[in-house]
Amino acid sequence: MQVLLRRSEFRQDIHCSVCGQGFRLYWESSSPSERTTTRSIVLGELRDHHSPEQGGDKTAAAHPFDLFRLPGWSGSPRFTRTAMLAGPARIPSDISKVVMISRRANRER
Repeated sequence: MQVLLRRSEFRQDIHCSVCGQGFRLYWESSSPSERTTTRSIVLGELRDHHSPEQGGDKTAAAHPFDLFRLPGWSGSPRFTRTAMLAGPARIPSDISKVVMISRRANRER
């Protein structure tokens, strides 16, 4: 399950354990146990934003400023839980659209 996060100075659902930055969480509908598991994963990924591999910045600047999703997803967007639950998508087609021309207009002339 992915969670959408947004920096927040007012209502904060979670805090980064390294820099103390607060975030508002927006959950997909899920069970309380799934939220607990995902919350611990999110805390770990927030901590990873400060890792040497990510630049080692120990300030709140290490986190994205805009909305972002955690845990990160590197696969195709069509395989996210939200996309899977949204139902079948229209399969892209290489066929150009065909316009039906009515013969009726020619008969009326």
